[in-house]
Amino acid sequence: MKIALSYKNLVKNGNLEEQFVKNIKKLERFLSSYQPDLVQLHATLEKNPHKEEYYISLNLALPTARLHATGEGSDTRVSTRRAFEELRSQLGKHIGKLRHDYQWKRKRARGGPASLADEEV
Repeated sequence: MKIALSYKNLVKNGNLEEQFVKNIKKLERFLSSYQPDLVQLHATLEKNPHKEEYYISLNLALPTARLHATGEGSDTRVSTRRAFEELRSQLGKHIGKLRHDYQWKRKRARGGPASLADEEV
């Protein structure tokens, strides 16, 4: 995976890069079916100069789609966690569409709580 980080109104920090590495490892589990050279992640972290808020914007370019997620919070850890959670959920939905999950019928559970209630009466 190719990764590009850019900072606006913010100084690079070792803790910040550790957070990115930790979250990127979680993303790589979903991206194992893609060739690493074809996956690109662009991240922009920005600090609002008027408030103590941090904004992060993530763009994930895949061969089949482009996904975009944003996160904001009072701390860099909070904003990165929110953005990566949103990106993981979008990625899960996208992979589900590629596998045609919506076309497969799921079996319903037989003998659930409704049938047990009928037997007791």
